[in-house]
Amino acid sequence: MKMTFRWFGEGNDTIPLHYVKQIPGVEGVVWALHHMPAGEVWSVDDIAAAMKEMEQAGFHGEVVESVNVHEDIKLGLPTRDQYIANYKQTIAHLAQFGVKVICYNFMPVFDWMRTNLHEPLEDGSTALFFEYARVANNGDPMKLVEVINADPSLTMPGWEPERMQHLTAMFEAYRYVDEEQLFENARYFLQEIIPVAEQHGIRMAIHPDDPPWPVFQLPRIMTSQANIRRYLDLYDSPANALTLCSGSLGANPKNDIPAMIYQFADRIAFAHIRNVRVYENGDFIETSHRTQDGNVDITAIVEAYQAIGFTGYARPDHGRHIWDEQCRPGYGLYDRALGIMYLWGLWDAFEKKGQSTN
Repeated sequence: MKMTFRWFGEGNDTIPLHYVKQIPGVEGVVWALHHMPAGEVWSVDDIAAAMKEMEQAGFHGEVVESVNVHEDIKLGLPTRDQYIANYKQTIAHLAQFGVKVICYNFMPVFDWMRTNLHEPLEDGSTALFFEYARVANNGDPMKLVEVINADPSLTMPGWEPERMQHLTAMFEAYRYVDEEQLFENARYFLQEIIPVAEQHGIRMAIHPDDPPWPVFQLPRIMTSQANIRRYLDLYDSPANALTLCSGSLGANPKNDIPAMIYQFADRIAFAHIRNVRVYENGDFIETSHRTQDGNVDITAIVEAYQAIGFTGYARPDHGRHIWDEQCRPGYGLYDRALGIMYLWGLWDAFEKKGQSTN
């Protein structure tokens, strides 16, 4: 397991890289060109500048999260071919700098959804929270946009204000796209980009939907073990890979994450490991990584990764906001560092146990 840490770039992150360097076992920075609109080509110069910054701090930049997919591709519009051509060019540019994995998603309009970015927990910390009824009962998505973008100094991926200005038009366009059509549009996308990814030694790692069910009547397809299998079968190649996110999928207690690890062992390129506490009414809140603090069996998940001999990339994903840290919601230093050490503790224990039984 290669441990990484998501970082939003100099001037766009509250955490300096020399702090991240002090977390044991972190080898790489998960990064992106967050100023680039979806559909634009990432230039060689911009990529080179980002890579230089990470490498000077002692990290590799082999994982990109995310190269966002333009809405016209998800909608299957005639204009998608130009955006796909741009995506192919970005893949080629990233390969020049040793990128091995590109994480992306195929979620309509919203990359992820929460209704409160600072919901209090019993211990005095706060965390990202999802109130099911606020979304399920035909709530107003623009009110959520205001919540997510309340602090304009820290951009929230997938909720960029320039994108959200077109929310009404995007909702109207998706009136004619159901789950089956979204799968078909994904198939078209994969048939175009996976051969390019194969050529350049890059694995395209699809991220599950967050949360794993339709929101505001928008279709979602990466929601379950069966749907993940279907997506990976759209183009049967190691380059058509998976970012297995325990927190996104874990919001639905029916999803068996360890079983997915065993089934998709050869297709998991990137692991997001985090915990959530799910309530009977469908609400959920993100918690510490400790297994007992939520409903996701982090212990069994790490055991499964150790058992399959996972050598891919992992990161602790979101964390709580603790010790009065002022940070991008979900992306502080302290709780993610604690999460990494919890994951390493489990990993080392299972590794030692395996050695003692051989």
